[in-house]
Amino acid sequence: MQTVEPDSVAVQERVAEYQPSRSWRTWFIGRPLATADAPHQTITKKIGLAVFASDALSSTAYATQEILVILAAAGTMAFGYAFPISLAIVVLLAIVTLSYEQTIHAYPGGGGAYIVARDNLGELAAQTAGAALLTDYILTVAVSVSSGVAQITSAFPVLFPYRVHLAVGLVLLVMVVNLRGVKEAGATFAIPTYFFVVTMFLTVGIGLARYLLGSLGAVVNPPPVEIIDTARAITPFLILHAFASGTAALTGVEAISNGITAFKEPRSRNAGITLIWMSVILGTLFLGISFLVGPIGAVPSETETVISQLARTIYGGQGILYLAIIAATAVILIMATNTSFADFPRLSALVGADGFLPRQLAFRGSRLVYSRGIAALALIASILIIVFQASVTALIPLYAIGVFLSFTLSQAGMAHRWWKIGHLRADQELRERGSTLRYEPNWQTKMLVNGLGAGCTAMVMVIFAVTKFHDGAWVVLILIPLLVIGFSAIHRHYRRVAASLSLDDYGAPPPIARHRVIMPISGVHRGTLAALRYAHLLSEDVTAVHVMIDPEEAERLREKWELWGEGVRLVILDSQYRLLLEPLLAYIEEIASQRQSNETITILVPQFVPRHWWSNLLHTQTAIWLRLALLFKPGIVITDVPYQIE
Repeated sequence: MQTVEPDSVAVQERVAEYQPSRSWRTWFIGRPLATADAPHQTITKKIGLAVFASDALSSTAYATQEILVILAAAGTMAFGYAFPISLAIVVLLAIVTLSYEQTIHAYPGGGGAYIVARDNLGELAAQTAGAALLTDYILTVAVSVSSGVAQITSAFPVLFPYRVHLAVGLVLLVMVVNLRGVKEAGATFAIPTYFFVVTMFLTVGIGLARYLLGSLGAVVNPPPVEIIDTARAITPFLILHAFASGTAALTGVEAISNGITAFKEPRSRNAGITLIWMSVILGTLFLGISFLVGPIGAVPSETETVISQLARTIYGGQGILYLAIIAATAVILIMATNTSFADFPRLSALVGADGFLPRQLAFRGSRLVYSRGIAALALIASILIIVFQASVTALIPLYAIGVFLSFTLSQAGMAHRWWKIGHLRADQELRERGSTLRYEPNWQTKMLVNGLGAGCTAMVMVIFAVTKFHDGAWVVLILIPLLVIGFSAIHRHYRRVAASLSLDDYGAPPPIARHRVIMPISGVHRGTLAALRYAHLLSEDVTAVHVMIDPEEAERLREKWELWGEGVRLVILDSQYRLLLEPLLAYIEEIASQRQSNETITILVPQFVPRHWWSNLLHTQTAIWLRLALLFKPGIVITDVPYQIE
């Protein structure tokens, strides 16, 4: 224990000896971790790939299908454009990856687009990036779980009517795993992630080999083609529409830049390497799948996914290898939600710490994770799944606008950062909230890379907004500004509270010249007398108040008060309409209206406390309702005097 005595005021600092006891929460999410355990909860590159890359890798399971869904409007002949469109998307992936690799090294503290925009483009851009990313993470959970359930129902059609129940249950399962901590969640999901990568590479490799040998064949009994639009010709708008749908493959690329602090040291290097691994795996699998769906004649369908058609064609039926790839795909899609469960709480904590979201989101839970953010994400995503009936095609139009908006703001912010660095002297250093700027001789090249990334992602965002507007993208275009307005309202509230509580130019508070105590009573008993003794410690001016509903009961109370009331005045309010709170509140407001500027009124509420919590259900809990009613009355102090019943 340390004792510091500045200016004769003793300040003691000591370590709390309390140890959390075992409970159902301990069994559910694990024993509480001390703050000192935080460095031991960091993860390696291999675990980081499972935690932060599962979202991006999982998009290979549905990105190609979403391209085909749009091209189906022009007939099956248009499916030949799927592979060229995929090539363009992989080029965009390379540009975005190089841009975010620079972001990782420039901002080793993490935060991604939010921090970059905040430091370089201002608060409005930061809140826009935050709203876009938070929306993206919520939709990632809804889309990924829905797509994973679609894989399961493709193999087991009997489960199709229960897809919503399955999806919500899986969201809750991933939530529980993440509440146990980042390290445990990563270890839990590492094996399934690598199982997916191996089985998917095996499937694509065998498929390409059979294609080259001429033995690949076509899909047997393909599902009927589902056209989401009226039949029309192949036009540039249709190609751009399909390209926009396929860019769902890029969702999750930014996740590693947001979660740098979860990696072991050296954090930036490990996070950067993991980003490169992820992008190479993603690009290779995406191109391989997009190439193979053409020769086998795969078609988009809600009842059977393209991956299912591809696997049973390559493996010649629904054998062990088919079931393995379906299981691996379903698991990786469900685990893709883990990326959001890792990043959404971190981002909401950053935004909350800046005062644009509830500050409670910035507090770590017992397992050193932001448990409130995890629970909030699970709740909102489950509501979306229920509303959209776990349909991937219905959710996808809402999906990628937020992603590419955050991409654009992040890369534009990085380009501006390099411009600022280029205008520093060689010996000059500029400290910002998220990083420290020092002159770098190759700043022009880096600015060009980020500028190119910003331009490309902005173009894709516009394409997506235009082509997907009628499909539901308009919802996100309205939602993000509404979120930004909400952020601003929260921030104004916190600023008003801070200004009201500030001690700047405050001076000494005026002395209390008079203290009046009003004590509502429902009866005269031991709890009442305990409260009366406490009231005398506060003031000699004490008034007991009883609301009369039953005259006979009020008369018995009067007799008891004359015997036990110690001469304190008693006011009996005759409630003609048998109301309890309203007459009491009216009396208190009457007294408060006559209050002097240096007078304090304390409402002292006797409250007996039963031994068992459930016993409270048998009582009216007047004290609680009175406290809630008076909480917002200015100039009034409300105090409970509990009396424990043995």
